[in-house]
Amino acid sequence: MDGAVIGDLTAPSRRSDDLAYRVADDRARSHTYDSVCSTAWKTANLLRLYGVHEGSTVGVVDAPKHPAADPGVTPQRTGETPIPEVIFTFLGAACLGATVRFDPSPALEADALVGPAAWMDHYDSGPTCTSIAYGGPPENPSIVHFETEVWSETPIAPPETVEPGVAVLVSDDRAFDHRQLLDAAELFIDQQGLTADDSVAVAASLSEPGTVVGGILAPLAVGGTILVGRDEETIRIGGDGIDPESIHLDG
Repeated sequence: MDGAVIGDLTAPSRRSDDLAYRVADDRARSHTYDSVCSTAWKTANLLRLYGVHEGSTVGVVDAPKHPAADPGVTPQRTGETPIPEVIFTFLGAACLGATVRFDPSPALEADALVGPAAWMDHYDSGPTCTSIAYGGPPENPSIVHFETEVWSETPIAPPETVEPGVAVLVSDDRAFDHRQLLDAAELFIDQQGLTADDSVAVAASLSEPGTVVGGILAPLAVGGTILVGRDEETIRIGGDGIDPESIHLDG
């Protein structure tokens, strides 16, 4: 696998018209590698603007843009997720050396929280945390609107240098660095025989590290496609497919 850190998956050389993200029943919502790379950069630049840097924690809610119900104790994913904004936030935070926690608790300690506008009032993020809402726009003027702000950012790759040993994902009480996740993705790619012609359907929460490895990093690393929904996918993470807990996370 080319690349020592997750940000390398969005390097300028990886921009192309090939599909990186596709919604099974709505191909108009697809994103090419050009779109994913440039929007991940713009998201990184937005996060930096609001104080995210190496060592920061970013909470990301893996939910639809316009959820039909309240989140409850733990947000429940749907067939519409993960939405692109969630993936862009993960990749953008990784480019800055920040750590992402998916589906954080309502009383989280983070430097930024990204989630659906309809749910932002359910989180007690504290005075030092910037709340960024997708969907919406948010009624609270103190909450940043993701789509509006990202659209206005310049699509320039972040200049930060991130070391492979920097933590990028935390789940429960365990942190994973860039090297661990990319090594795990490489092993998964080898085990499944994934190539650029393959698509990986995501049917499990990104709060499971195995979902991030098998459903996001693996297809991006080989130039394949992340698929939302059910179609002619090569493999499926979650549901009646591969259990994300079975994906080896130690490379």
